[in-house]
Amino acid sequence: MSRQKESYKSKLKQMTLREKVGQMLLCGFHGTEAAGDVEPFLRKYPIGGVIYFARNVESPEQVERLSLGLQQIAKSSGNVPLWISIDQEGGMVARITEGIALMPGQMAIAAAGSFDDAYQAAYISGLELKSMGINMNFAPVLDVNNNAANPVIGVRSFGESPQSVAEYGARTIAGIQDAGIAATAKHFPGHGDTDTDSHLDLPIITHDRERVERLELIPFRAAIAEGVDAMMSAHIYFPALEPERLPVTLSQTVLSGLLRQELGYQGMIVTDCMEMDAIAVNYGTVDAAVMAVEAGADLVLISHTAKLQAEAFELLLAAVRSGRISESRIDESVNRLLMYKAKRGLLESGMGGAGDDEVYSVVSNASLPKASNAPALSSWSERNSSLHQEVARRISENSITLVRDQLNMLPLKPERTLVITVATSVTTIADEKLTQTFTLGSALSIYGLDVVDLTVTPEEVAIRSACLLQAAEADDIRQIVVGTYNAGSPSGDPQCRLISWIQQLGKPLAVVALRSPYDLLALPDAEVYVAAYESRPLAMDSVAQALMGRIPFAGRLPVTLKQTDDERADVS
Repeated sequence: MSRQKESYKSKLKQMTLREKVGQMLLCGFHGTEAAGDVEPFLRKYPIGGVIYFARNVESPEQVERLSLGLQQIAKSSGNVPLWISIDQEGGMVARITEGIALMPGQMAIAAAGSFDDAYQAAYISGLELKSMGINMNFAPVLDVNNNAANPVIGVRSFGESPQSVAEYGARTIAGIQDAGIAATAKHFPGHGDTDTDSHLDLPIITHDRERVERLELIPFRAAIAEGVDAMMSAHIYFPALEPERLPVTLSQTVLSGLLRQELGYQGMIVTDCMEMDAIAVNYGTVDAAVMAVEAGADLVLISHTAKLQAEAFELLLAAVRSGRISESRIDESVNRLLMYKAKRGLLESGMGGAGDDEVYSVVSNASLPKASNAPALSSWSERNSSLHQEVARRISENSITLVRDQLNMLPLKPERTLVITVATSVTTIADEKLTQTFTLGSALSIYGLDVVDLTVTPEEVAIRSACLLQAAEADDIRQIVVGTYNAGSPSGDPQCRLISWIQQLGKPLAVVALRSPYDLLALPDAEVYVAAYESRPLAMDSVAQALMGRIPFAGRLPVTLKQTDDERADVS
């Protein structure tokens, strides 16, 4: 570590102010090749890193080439090697979905009930990301989701218990970082109890400080104890923490006071995207970039627009030159950023520096898995290996949760079955891009069920309700399965009405929540209800097997679905 320390200390002394300011920006771009529009931008602005979205991804092999190309541009420009970051949470929020072992999302992992599985899923994801030249993952989500109306977190959370979220989060952080990737705990100090999406507006959480301490902060304290490399700030206003009407991202009281001084966090503070409406509409992306640095942020994320990225760079530079921000304040952040780049092997030859092939070795500099039942390191090395896939499958199968079966309908009988799948839909910018490649009906048919398979988007449910109801009325249909998708959201009323009409037919009906388990709160009369937590192909296969009786319903709800005093979901 002493050699690494000398490396980043000497590097800081050699840097110009322009280079130091650049280290504090993390930028998104469009395109899938390093030779595109991103190249002249990287040569002009010595930024600290980039972020990948689905728009940058075609295949793991292409991502690997892209990462290598970007690092070579940084090296040839005389710049510090880049953070190459991504939101790869697993489940419904993942930018890379093909050619890898895509792990279940966080609520599914919690439903499966194994802390070791959380570690293994994170470790495998970290290895596969590292094989593509990615060195920072914006995961895990440590928000305690105790608000059924939360439009943006939901199944991205480990659940409603702060202690459970803390333990699953700590194991996930360990897994990611043991694979050689910087983990990022988000969204500090908690985005779980909101009914507003900060991509669209500024949420306000009005709980007092005591409540924030005993609930929202518990997982983040655990992340600090685990040694998480980075912490992402939330674009949320907490009046109990900040006297002025400022979101956490712009609050010196919260970032420098609470997080740094009170909680003792010494890692990197990265902002959520500054183009989200909570910031852009209320404060302006460019002006807010300067305010975030004043508040204590080390790394400012601007995900989409090159013009805003360039303007933020120039305004930050001007703020230092004018004395608004001291150069010592910049040095404080850049010293920290370089220290963590050294920790992750980005500043030394042969340890992932620009142009070094070793950065793409899946196992380079990774520690042995800490999970008690994890295989030896050498067994994990192949990207998308059968071992990786088996871990994903095991977790997925163990997550499927039977909430109730008042009709004793399950397993499904070998009879003509109407299966209606409400397809995936992008309901928040965090989802970014979702496609329905595998329906619940097609999954059930694989296991021999006689299926009439119908698929409809959430937006089409109201338009096609008469047609769907007519299909359900057919004499040869003996049982019905409906896979809902966020039926409990404000836009989910057509799904609820359709299910109510189908119930009146008197045929056995099973409802499967293909994302939010909270759908049951909008369907209190559903007599057979299953939670699958996501609609990725692996989850569809797992829930089909459970419905057919091929595997047991092993999952337990990580959230409470309150119906009556004697009918409560288990909380893990």
